[in-house]
Amino acid sequence: MSANSLPVRGVSPSGEGIPVWHSLEVNQALNLLNSNADSGLTPEEVQQRWQKYGDNELTENSGRGSWEILLDQFKNIMLLMLIAVALISGFLDFLAWQAGELKPGEVPFKDTIAIMAIVVLNGILGYVQETRAEKALAALKKMTSPLVRVLRSGKLMEIAAKELVPGDVMLLEAGMQIAADGRLIEESNLQVRESALTGEAGAVSKQANLILPEETSLGDRLNLVFQATEVVQGRAKILVTNTGMSTEIGKIATMLQSVENEPTPLQLRMTHLGNILVIGSLLLVSIVVVGGVIQARGFSNLRQLLEVSLSMAVAVVPEGLPAVITVTLALGTQRMVRHNALIRKLPAVETLGSVTTICSDKTGTLTQNKMVVQSVYTNNHVFRVTGEGYTPTGDFLLDGQTILVEDYPEISALLLASAICNDAVLQKEQGEWAILGDPTEGALVTLAGKAGIEQDQWNSKLPRISEFPFDSERKRMSVICQVEEVATGEASLTAVDPLITSLIESEPYLMFTKGSPELTLASCTQIYLDHKSAPFTDAQRQQILAANDQMASLGLRVLGLAYRPMLEMPEAGADEKYEVNLVWLGLVGMLDAPRPEVRAAVQESRNAGIRPIMITGDHQLTARAIAIDLGIAQEGDRVLTGQQLQQMTDQELEQQVDLVSIYARVSPEHKLRIVQALQRRGRIVAMTGDGVNDAPALKQADIGIAMGITGTDVSKEASDMVLLDDNFTTIVAATKEGRVVYTNIRRFIKYILGSNVGEVLTIASAPLLGLGGVPLTPLQILWMNLVTDGLPALALAVEPPEPDVMNRPPFSPRESIFARGLGSYIIRIGIVFAIITIILMLWSYNHCQMRLVEGLDPEGLDPERWKTMVFTSLCLAQMGHAIAIRSNNKLTIEMNPFSNIFVLGAVVVTTILQLMLIYVPPLRAFFGTHFLPPTELAICFGFSTLMFVWIELEKLFFRLIGKKSV
Repeated sequence: MSANSLPVRGVSPSGEGIPVWHSLEVNQALNLLNSNADSGLTPEEVQQRWQKYGDNELTENSGRGSWEILLDQFKNIMLLMLIAVALISGFLDFLAWQAGELKPGEVPFKDTIAIMAIVVLNGILGYVQETRAEKALAALKKMTSPLVRVLRSGKLMEIAAKELVPGDVMLLEAGMQIAADGRLIEESNLQVRESALTGEAGAVSKQANLILPEETSLGDRLNLVFQATEVVQGRAKILVTNTGMSTEIGKIATMLQSVENEPTPLQLRMTHLGNILVIGSLLLVSIVVVGGVIQARGFSNLRQLLEVSLSMAVAVVPEGLPAVITVTLALGTQRMVRHNALIRKLPAVETLGSVTTICSDKTGTLTQNKMVVQSVYTNNHVFRVTGEGYTPTGDFLLDGQTILVEDYPEISALLLASAICNDAVLQKEQGEWAILGDPTEGALVTLAGKAGIEQDQWNSKLPRISEFPFDSERKRMSVICQVEEVATGEASLTAVDPLITSLIESEPYLMFTKGSPELTLASCTQIYLDHKSAPFTDAQRQQILAANDQMASLGLRVLGLAYRPMLEMPEAGADEKYEVNLVWLGLVGMLDAPRPEVRAAVQESRNAGIRPIMITGDHQLTARAIAIDLGIAQEGDRVLTGQQLQQMTDQELEQQVDLVSIYARVSPEHKLRIVQALQRRGRIVAMTGDGVNDAPALKQADIGIAMGITGTDVSKEASDMVLLDDNFTTIVAATKEGRVVYTNIRRFIKYILGSNVGEVLTIASAPLLGLGGVPLTPLQILWMNLVTDGLPALALAVEPPEPDVMNRPPFSPRESIFARGLGSYIIRIGIVFAIITIILMLWSYNHCQMRLVEGLDPEGLDPERWKTMVFTSLCLAQMGHAIAIRSNNKLTIEMNPFSNIFVLGAVVVTTILQLMLIYVPPLRAFFGTHFLPPTELAICFGFSTLMFVWIELEKLFFRLIGKKSV
């Protein structure tokens, strides 16, 4: 029988059919792999299989090299235009240098050097961001066990994990990490923690003799073990079925490497912005050159037109914008850390503000990751239990009324069994109650503590002398306790609590049992009522089973508890003999309780137009109960299971994703498919996760969010953000911060580009107005774009949030950066900038020429200083723009000037720096500026103030017509 003739579950990276191992008997699996359970493989067989399958390790696909990433940075259209400008500027400087046209002391090629420096710095900035190490695969590799024990040629030997091949017989015991996927041959009380793979914290009990349906989900394949999971208890013999990239972990590695990093909304917007600016610049340059040639009726002024064109090209590119955006995102990450959100990738800050859907895991994120008993059923009564976490305080309610446990002996007996039949320990650490042991058992200890039944005290009264450990077939555990005896002068009397007296007559031993309600109930012949045991009736059994079904439908994990008085201490391993004729105590229903603060966070996200979705590996009933409790879903909403997803095509899933808010029993591929389906519907998806199984979906999501406390290294490395407190509310807080960041990015983009449009129009008008020379050199324009624009822009990046930031839907992630009036604002303000500056330019040019002709200027005062007046006015006008643009609708006088003190500081510092360029001789020489008399400087200040006045008048106008400004 060949592998290809068996049912196929999927296709491995090598393209071979993979048998459905969980649906095969042990002997079938051994025959299929030509292996022997007692002797394993021979060295020759191992060598042959190694040649076919290779090492048992994860392999990495080749990606972009460092040089390729670096070169990609210079494919940006704005940087390409700057490179062209630098080359042309260098050529013109070379011609001037050869012709001896440079002024004394003038540095040749300074414009070229400055422009290329900006190009290189922007390239390095992009390179550093892109080459953040992708360590997800490396973290996966760390999860393989270095040494394993196998049978080969009938001999037990220890080998390196990477030497395993399909067909090997591997031995497991408690504490070992499993090094390959395998089919159980035999096992003894084997429990495996599969949280790294399935995301569920509880250990899974494995059974070798099961044969499961083909469609069984990953978390329910109880006859298989998987690489990178951990043996918690017991031992087993395993037939290795898959190694390397064919294991379940290998499939996750394949998915991780197949997920491509899509550009974020901000990156798409910046690309769109660059394209528009460059195309607009080239069109304007063409108009100026053609107009200048026509005006001169020839090419006599071509060199001047080229200089004008170069200045326009530099002016249109916001050279400081990439640095300002990077710093803004970095500041956003610092603020998010204060909200317990660690941002790993800078663009994620802005992307958070665009999120429309949050796909959240259940355990630990929406819930406390603490099992809490919520319901107790005994004597035909359902008691509600209050309290949170492992704190042993709370009330017992019957029909909404608080009751005293002492008045209900059946509850007291059940709580005693909960405390005694238990291996967990409740302890207080640093002021908080915590559990050492299994969370389910911890919930029972806490339950008993709420009624004053302290575990330590009762352990001394009923010391444990033997036990029957939990077994996956029996699905229960039992402990045998000796009733304490005290010797007196006359006789040996049993000094016991009245509660114990009601459970026994004169038996010296007492056995408590807990486990599956159905199986435990089947072993009971009596029921505890009114301080004594009484025969069971069929009606009582039916009532108990109905109560069990009711609890399970609410998503509770239900346990049944019973006891039995015993005359003799039982023999070890004789559970079948003694776990009979039990006395039934009742049912306990527990739940990993929701975090109390999450309900408000879910509601806040809904108010903000963000849809929360639960994606979990847990049971659908549990998932539904939690989702309804938190407001994620409503009664009657559909739950999609992993099994149902398996049968759906991608197109069918895409039609359902907007209608389903709960996904249960899902596997890694399912999570990835859900995220992809949402993205195809145009949603911006944030996905949370902590296990290895979540890594592909985390990487695919627009925002991958890993758990900082419970998360694996793999999930963290695949994520964009790490929750330091594993709390859903932190996601909502981070989303708010993301919206603030995006609002501020739009604010300083319109601030910077409004100035740039004004610069371009001013430069373009000079030759058309017949003015001699270019008013602004490329170096001066770089100064404006990097310093006089850059510093105030950085200050605007920390503007406080608007009051309604979380009371509106997210703006469309596909919207243009110019959407919602921002484009019209930039053009309108740019034109106003240009008109004010052109008026000043015409006046100052004529003023300087007239004073030169009339000989009114003192010696040393350059008639070209009109260019410096234009340069200074543009820079100072931006200062008023920065102050006015802090709010779209409020007048500056209505705002607290100290709510963003950085803007005031930036305006003062930038103004001083600009004055230094005029009045400090070395700076004046380098930047090509000229000394301005005080009167002319005052005129520059006066014209610059008009920009501030215009924006304030605009606000008043929009307020009068009842329209919000952008």
